[in-house]
Amino acid sequence: MSSDWGLTFLRHDFLLYFLPVFDTFPTPMRYRKVTVRVPATTANLGPGYDCMGMALGLASTFSMERAGAFSIEITGAGAKRLSRGQDNLVWTSALRLYKAIGVKAPAVRLRCANAIPLNRGLGSSSSAIVGGLVAANALEGAPLDSEALLQLATEIEGHPDNVAPALLGGLQIVVTAESPSPLGLRSSSSPIEGEETRKSRSPEPRFSLGGREAKRGGSVVSISSPVRKGLKAVLFIPDLEVPTKKARAILPPTVSRADAVFNAGRTALLASAFAQGRWELLRIATQDRLHQPQRAAIIPGMTPLIQASLEAGAHGAFLSGAGPTILALASGETKGIEAAMAKAARGEGLGGSTRTAAIAVPGARVTQKE
Repeated sequence: MSSDWGLTFLRHDFLLYFLPVFDTFPTPMRYRKVTVRVPATTANLGPGYDCMGMALGLASTFSMERAGAFSIEITGAGAKRLSRGQDNLVWTSALRLYKAIGVKAPAVRLRCANAIPLNRGLGSSSSAIVGGLVAANALEGAPLDSEALLQLATEIEGHPDNVAPALLGGLQIVVTAESPSPLGLRSSSSPIEGEETRKSRSPEPRFSLGGREAKRGGSVVSISSPVRKGLKAVLFIPDLEVPTKKARAILPPTVSRADAVFNAGRTALLASAFAQGRWELLRIATQDRLHQPQRAAIIPGMTPLIQASLEAGAHGAFLSGAGPTILALASGETKGIEAAMAKAARGEGLGGSTRTAAIAVPGARVTQKE
């Protein structure tokens, strides 16, 4: 056991057991203005339905500044239609944090520079949620740790497979427990390859600010799984939008045992292939029976685009999240794969754009504090 790990464990124990005894807590340094960068994400990665997500090299930026009156400025994706009122998702997420820490929310000037297209299966809503939480947390001096932020983000989004990589970065494998356990497994993310992920069994975490304790409503475990260097994401982003609610509604309430086994095996194989750099396994490991065949009915061109990318040299390909974006995994040159996907889309009468992005990038980062 390393000394760093031991100090971390002792610090957690002190916070968990002794702080609730005291009536006061050191006031964190608060800031006038903060800026946060949050990556796009891809969820499921084929077989890992609702339990696997990865951060991508495309990011939105959120700036939160104390002001005399509330206002929101939006540029980029959704600028003409997203709310500039108190019901904006970035702001309602920030309000959820203020409620959790028991602090009255200040009036702010919120600036959203959205680089992530909406309703395309790239985690636009998760970036907004994580952006609001992380910005508000930073503005108040970071009273909550990333584990607490993940719980809040999951409560807002309803599922953790996008918010976990948006917050923590890398490739995240997530599990949601039905109820908190006093012996629940806690984990800390290590999105950088080669960095050890620490785990400990400890009482249900609590977090405090000034004697006010915010209780977590559930238990989400997210662990960072290593990804060898050398892979890139090749994206075809259709012009059409597919709301996540619609894409979820089309799925059956139950699945067969054979299909469950099919996906379970491939999810395990996928994590192992990423960790070992076994790119030749990705074609098999990204196959799915639980959601992609059903969603093909509402996502035109899905199957032809996946096939075209594989024929052009991609190691594996899948529907990104709930779609309609198609993501292919490739090493080396990607222009040929982009061209093949664009050609297949034209053959289906589908408009859109292609781009290549980094994978398993760092999660949300505070880039400015004043």
